[in-house]
Parts: sequence; structure tokens; C-alpha cells
Amino acid sequence: MASPTKKSFALRLDPALFKALERAAASDFRSVNAEVEVLLREALAKRGIKVEASEPAKRGRPVKED
Repeated sequence: MASPTKKSFALRLDPALFKALERAAASDFRSVNAEVEVLLREALAKRGIKVEASEPAKRGRPVKED
């Protein structure tokens, strides 16, 4: 399930491009979604566009309040 802090949108890809993304993601032990994010960040960095690091997802059990 997508993180509530992430923007979701539909993306239509050529089937051959998607298969290539699947192979790249599998070789890096990532999901296709994570692979697309990495590739987009790399492409933006190459163009000199800074992307601020977002806050990492909270993991584990919530702190129990008394």
C-alpha cells in the first residue's frame, strides 16, 4: 500500500520499457516503483535539479502512551 505522504498517479508505459524496468528493479532488489523513483532522481540530478530528501516512513509499533 502506498505511503500517505507519497503522490500517486497513473503512468502508462510501453510494455517493453516496463519489462526492462522490471529486470533493472529485480537486479537491484527493488520494486518497479522504487526503481522508477531512483531513475527519476538520478536523471534530475544529472540536470542539476535538487530534490529535497523527504522524511523517511515511520516503522515499527507506535509509542504506547500512558
